[in-house]
Amino acid sequence: MSQKLEENSQVEISLPQLEEGGSARPLMPVPGTGPGSGDGGGTDPPQDQDGAANGTGNGTVAVSAVERETWTRQMDFIMSCVGFAVGLGNVWRFPYLCYKNGGGVFLIPYLLIAFVGGIPVFFLEIALGQFMKQGGVCAWNIAPLFKGLGLASMVIVFFCDTYYIMILVWGLYFLLNSFNNPLPWATCGNQWNTPNCTQDFRRACHNHSAVQSSSTDAPSDLVSTVSPLNLSSAHFFLNGSCVEAEGMRSPVIEFWERKVLRLSSGLHEPGDISYEMVLCLLATWIIVYFCIWKGVKSTGKVVYFTALFPYLILVVLFVHGVSLPGALDGIIYYLKPDWSKLAEAQVWIDAGTQVFFTYAIGLGALTALGSYNRFHNNCYQDAFLLALINSGTSFFAGFVVFSVLGFMAAEQGVDISKVAESGPGLAFIAYPKAVTLMPLAPLWAALFFFMLLVLGLDSQFVGVEGLITGIMDMLPPKSILGSLRREVVAAVCCVIWFLIDLSMVTQGGMYVFQLFDYYSASGITLLWQAFWECVVIAWVYGADRFMDDVARMIGYQPLPYMKWCWAYITPSVCVAVFLFHTVNYKPLTYNTVYTYPLWGEAFGWAFALSSMLCIPLTVIYKLLRTKGSLRERWQRLTTPVWGRHHMEYLAPESEAKLLPPAGAKNNLLFESVI
Repeated sequence: MSQKLEENSQVEISLPQLEEGGSARPLMPVPGTGPGSGDGGGTDPPQDQDGAANGTGNGTVAVSAVERETWTRQMDFIMSCVGFAVGLGNVWRFPYLCYKNGGGVFLIPYLLIAFVGGIPVFFLEIALGQFMKQGGVCAWNIAPLFKGLGLASMVIVFFCDTYYIMILVWGLYFLLNSFNNPLPWATCGNQWNTPNCTQDFRRACHNHSAVQSSSTDAPSDLVSTVSPLNLSSAHFFLNGSCVEAEGMRSPVIEFWERKVLRLSSGLHEPGDISYEMVLCLLATWIIVYFCIWKGVKSTGKVVYFTALFPYLILVVLFVHGVSLPGALDGIIYYLKPDWSKLAEAQVWIDAGTQVFFTYAIGLGALTALGSYNRFHNNCYQDAFLLALINSGTSFFAGFVVFSVLGFMAAEQGVDISKVAESGPGLAFIAYPKAVTLMPLAPLWAALFFFMLLVLGLDSQFVGVEGLITGIMDMLPPKSILGSLRREVVAAVCCVIWFLIDLSMVTQGGMYVFQLFDYYSASGITLLWQAFWECVVIAWVYGADRFMDDVARMIGYQPLPYMKWCWAYITPSVCVAVFLFHTVNYKPLTYNTVYTYPLWGEAFGWAFALSSMLCIPLTVIYKLLRTKGSLRERWQRLTTPVWGRHHMEYLAPESEAKLLPPAGAKNNLLFESVI
């Protein structure tokens, strides 16, 4: 099998004239095909993965299709999905939401929305990629009028890959500094510290209560509004430091603000570039590139380490955490149920938002990963397994986090609510502060930040893999661009991302980072994407029809609740959460004092609309470009464009209609991006 990632089908056949009404004939199994035969149902790779035929028996010769690369082992796919979907949000966001929204009670709305919202869309994206054998854009040839869905997902994942890498850059910087003893954020007296730096937390706690986050006299605590992905967000309160109100500051806060970020006064003041951060950024992109440059053959090998190693470190941190004094109080605080919270709308909104983000829905990467599956892989079973792993990881991470927060609260003599953090506030403030109170602090700091780095790394490079797959599938096969090697395309993309990221390693870089996080891959954009995915599959292509297609791949019909979710429940959930976010929208602020200027917000909305408008604009463009009445245009543009591998599963009498007669010009040799 070719090591180079290639276009699955260089020749795609449109079926607008198969029947009187212009609709495509449903796919039908042919004798001898089914699970365990034909397309790789066994352990050996199929001889003709894409179903290219040498002849049809009626004198018409099919054009050979280039074989699409598949996973070496099916476990490669499972590990890649685990690595992509299980990320930082599981570790630093879910535990905080659980404690905030009623402890163990939060699991009720979380699991309910996961069952009717997260799993159905997760399964839809994987199954779509496996059925169409295409990445995030060309997979929507199943309903060409809505190919803008693929473009929108490409835009979102491009933005996400652009700024998510900064989490890894900061994690790498903290990891490198973890090999110092004492830890640089554990003491005052460094060149970046101010005279107001103090590390005597216990004395301060006895003299004063925690500083209120709303006080303008409080230290600059990196408070920001909660962004849905919670990457730059939320709860950068100095609640747990117990410093005195008269301007005293924690050394970990000063290390983060003055050494790592070197914060300027605002977005309008970018300042100079940190060359230490540039080196970390360069190193991180080089690692990402060599993880994905050879396609799924290299990704499938690397992901075994990047997906499994964080679990090993989580177990080690858990065993160490529960042995610390105060850990039990922290775990009780994490799980203590508050049944009254179920009556609050915010709890359900938080559950829905968390499910859609941690399941990595709407980014197109799951579709790309599924496209490398063998046609008869049981993607239905895989979807439930991956959902269980994802949610289980989130729940287990809560024990790791709150055992340590309980210890920190006991050491400082404060309530756990004063030290509970999420997002980077947990990763770069609360947890680093906690390890300074432990014996062998450098060891635990290094383990934690290495886990953070690896946990984010697989999410990053699988996201990059999804974008590269989409680009390679879109390149015209017989053009100069189509002849480019995958390694070259991946290198060009990584260089572009690196150049954009230079804006985030300046003194104003955190403001740029938060702008990307708050708008480009926000709740509004991903919920909009998930809504249209369900609508197109359920109401344009047909939920029953897609269920039949899935049955041809896996050998049996999935539970009917899947099509009910696609048609009714999941779109309703998306609309409800979308409207809640829209109605409760607040202008972006940072540090409770700095409000983004109007031109900064305009940039943010441009990021959001650049993906959201792809869908309606593509629909309008295609309808205007196509000739005929509106009904004829609709029928033509919603007729699927099948790949050559689908021919194996069409009724024999339909094959002659699929293949153009000898010497005739193909109806559609290449579907352009638009």
